[in-house]
Amino acid sequence: MKQKVTDATNQKLRGGYYTPRAIADFLAAWAICEPSEEILEPSCGDGEILTAAACRLLALGADASAVGQQLHGIELYASEAATACTRLEELGIPSGGVVTIGDFFEYADQEWGIIGKQFDVAIGNPPFLRYQSFPEEQRARAFRVMKAAGLNPSRLTNSWLTFLVAASLRLKPHGRLAMVIPAELLQVKYAEETRAFLARHFGAITIITFRRLVFEGILQEVVLLLAEKTPAIESGIDVVELNDASDLENYEVNLRERHHLKPLDHAREKWTQYYLSSDEIALLRQAEKHPDLKRFKQLGQVDVGIVTGNNNFFVLNEERLRMAGLEKYTVPLVGRTAQLPNLIYAHNNWLQDRQTAIGCHLLNLPSVPFEELPLAARKYVRQGEAAKVHEGYKCSIRKPWYSTPSLWEPHAFLFRQIYTYPKLVFNCAGAVSTDTIHRVRLHRPQHAEQITLSYLNSLTFAFAEVMGRSYGGGVLELEPTEAEQIPVPFFDDLHLPFAEIERLETQQTIDEVLNITDRDLLRKRLGFDVHDTQMFRSIWRKLSGRRLGRGAGKTAKIAA
Repeated sequence: MKQKVTDATNQKLRGGYYTPRAIADFLAAWAICEPSEEILEPSCGDGEILTAAACRLLALGADASAVGQQLHGIELYASEAATACTRLEELGIPSGGVVTIGDFFEYADQEWGIIGKQFDVAIGNPPFLRYQSFPEEQRARAFRVMKAAGLNPSRLTNSWLTFLVAASLRLKPHGRLAMVIPAELLQVKYAEETRAFLARHFGAITIITFRRLVFEGILQEVVLLLAEKTPAIESGIDVVELNDASDLENYEVNLRERHHLKPLDHAREKWTQYYLSSDEIALLRQAEKHPDLKRFKQLGQVDVGIVTGNNNFFVLNEERLRMAGLEKYTVPLVGRTAQLPNLIYAHNNWLQDRQTAIGCHLLNLPSVPFEELPLAARKYVRQGEAAKVHEGYKCSIRKPWYSTPSLWEPHAFLFRQIYTYPKLVFNCAGAVSTDTIHRVRLHRPQHAEQITLSYLNSLTFAFAEVMGRSYGGGVLELEPTEAEQIPVPFFDDLHLPFAEIERLETQQTIDEVLNITDRDLLRKRLGFDVHDTQMFRSIWRKLSGRRLGRGAGKTAKIAA
């Protein structure tokens, strides 16, 4: 995110967008406490936040001529910097020297006119450039700053993370940081090292989130990160949820006086857990250490589904299959979670899918030279080449391009994108799946039914919400490494009533399912009492309800 630029394409490439006035004013009011403080804005754009900082200093009694010396903005684009200076001059603030034109990272690790300067406040809305759009020269400079701080950025590191770290390093011992940051900070893997850095670098952190999207015209969910190096009252972290930016006007600005911060774990764990109460967090941490609780990786290996490179070519429904004459060259396929309403995907289920327009056949041509393919296969491959399927990246790096990769039959399917609750489905149809659904290879497939049932419990559901990643549209996503870390209460001598649980789950009465599995798994086997068991379910309901509430607002998935 950032401020306004005139050309929409340029705006997208540089990660720049309007900062709502309510947010700019709130950040300035929270971060700036004294009229003499010096302010850094590392990506000031057209000056929305810089202007809010100037107004805050004036309101605190600073002289307009002094404010021009206290503000220090950096902006890559000269036209944006000029707009920022004009806005300051309209306030009667001399703008000469306030905004430096250039790359912030050129100055972040050098002498930059204000030699080795540190600031009382760093405030801003850094550009959100995904790693594919991060200019290589700028990335190299940014990474030098991060490495100097003891961090190890990867090619997946987005630009806002580097701004966040570099600005933090420029703060005085009592400094405060207030920034608009993508909500990905709370939960994505590539930000885990930065979360640990922030936990070490700041004594108190408050994160303000919003139930509705606050940037007009884009789908990115953002949070406000408020961090203090030496808090006045206590240390820790809190997550506060508001409806939208308009709620900031009536929200208590002086958050430093609050007394309910939660202890901040310095590990790289996700911060989604801090939506919970201290008691709920303590219960999860206690449960993780239970000696009889397994991580899913002890039960099986989770892998992505098959990445075909072009599902339109490789996935066929019954009609297309017959027209192509390729009946002998496909395998049964599950292409979407709607095909998995039950806890078992049986051959009969697949036969039912064949009667619909669903693509339930995956092309499986022999991995032989084109000339050795059967006639029908050669004809179909030529059609694909006429449509330039073979020029797509995934297909272009395969030899031959029409040979389906990683074609192995899983013991079970695991939902990758979850709406209501996570689910494991026993595969009895000899089917495979595309990458919309994870494939599971169980270490002991003879226990597949009971493992499927043991996944349905309030504790596992709660950990899935904490360990997965939720999107703006209400979807929870589990990557394979995350799925393998989720705790599951499974026992070799488990005998849960499969038929009864499957009937209840199919009827979408998940609470009745949980009443059975929580009683047998969490209480009888793991020894949790009724209160703790109810708390696990409350945690799941709280976190899933939060993301589903955002989805109900038609906010859609985060833009890639």
